[in-house]
Amino acid sequence: MEKSRYKIGLEKLSEVDGNAGDQVIESLKDVAPDLGRLIIEFAFADIYTRSVLDLKERERMTLSCLASIGGAENQLRVHINGALNVGVTAKEIVEVFIHCAVYVGFPRALNAVAVAKEVFKERKIL
Repeated sequence: MEKSRYKIGLEKLSEVDGNAGDQVIESLKDVAPDLGRLIIEFAFADIYTRSVLDLKERERMTLSCLASIGGAENQLRVHINGALNVGVTAKEIVEVFIHCAVYVGFPRALNAVAVAKEVFKERKIL
């Protein structure tokens, strides 16, 4: 039997984001359940399962994008954890944000590093 996009996406979400991903989807159930379904089916089933980039590359890119747009601290927190879950090191995460400073500015890079510091402390990396 073929798995549904939803099931495939849910498995990939769990692999990358663990409990944090589940919490995001749960937080949407009463107000925007379709948004949660789209995150699972489109982002995680259709995009995260593509074979050209591995999960570490995808998470590093996601961190760069989220740092660049600014105002996405909650999503940064989830994806910093996700990056760590798939094997990106804390040092690599910080390096992504340092690199971002050149292109998006120091304020956005500093904000991203501040979120990373919180996550690292929670996970006892610092």
